[in-house]
Amino acid sequence: MVDLRTKYLGIELKNPIIIGASNLVTKLDNVKRAEQAGAAAIVYKSLFEEQIQLESAQLDDALDEYNDRNAEMVNIFPKIEHAGPEEHLVNLRKVKESIKIPVIASLNAIYKESWIEYARLLEQTGVDALELNFFYVPRDLETDGRDVTTQQLDILKEVRTNVKVPVSIKLSPFYANPLNIISLMDKLGVNGFVLFNRLFQPDIDIEKQEHFSPFNLSNPEDHKLSLRFVGLTYGTINGSVCANTGIYTGADVVKMILAGADCVQVVSTVYKNRVEYVANMLRDLEAWMESKNYGSLADFRGKLSNKKLNDPFVYKRAQYIDLLLKSETIFKKYPVI
Repeated sequence: MVDLRTKYLGIELKNPIIIGASNLVTKLDNVKRAEQAGAAAIVYKSLFEEQIQLESAQLDDALDEYNDRNAEMVNIFPKIEHAGPEEHLVNLRKVKESIKIPVIASLNAIYKESWIEYARLLEQTGVDALELNFFYVPRDLETDGRDVTTQQLDILKEVRTNVKVPVSIKLSPFYANPLNIISLMDKLGVNGFVLFNRLFQPDIDIEKQEHFSPFNLSNPEDHKLSLRFVGLTYGTINGSVCANTGIYTGADVVKMILAGADCVQVVSTVYKNRVEYVANMLRDLEAWMESKNYGSLADFRGKLSNKKLNDPFVYKRAQYIDLLLKSETIFKKYPVI
């Protein structure tokens, strides 16, 4: 019997498969089914400060809609304030209380003060760890990328000072040098990294000539960027590394561990195949390990990382050059007409 145990953020997990943050985990039935299927941990749906602000503004508009309809009417409702993050916190507590596996809270805030306040509130729900989503959408030509990085590092310092639970950073790949920001955050004592965040991308309906918001599930090929940076970070930082995006099968989990990941997060494959598919992924992982005579994940973790390979081109080239040099192989597979 192979040993699938691993550690992430200093927390021992029974296997390397974590259910990532999504609306899927807002239903207790789904969470319990995921635990029964073998999921090692749950990342609860992200707390978005922007959503709270929008809901608060909408509530104010609704309450003020019929004010001042005549000279004697100032308002028709008592003063009511938006509950803020309380509903999210209540639901998160319910999830934490309903399952035995670790629960990780996820946070997307805007202002430094909000990052600190919400991080404290999330910690108070009893979660096992906190995942901070760091990304920046460029809005102008003047903002210097270094200023964005400095701001994120400052936020990380403050959050680490104000909470006691382990903290991970879920990064986007859109840094000039992701390895540098990972190194800087690692030196600040962050407990781990999730590589990478899958961000919303707008689309355009050319018939209606308007924007729309597609439901952005990942594709099986999308894991390759994560694999590259997992392989580059293995053995170079103190924090844990969790691979994310485009991880659909047990074979994908094997790939990430060979590259050096401690664990993976899955969402899209669960949406497409139901939460019970986690059990299939675990069986495939076990079967592969048994076929290769590996007794534990540690036996092959990082075996194909940059640190353990003699070939300097696998991770450090875009590999397009390699493809050109082997063009005859491409032509055999895709004959030129």
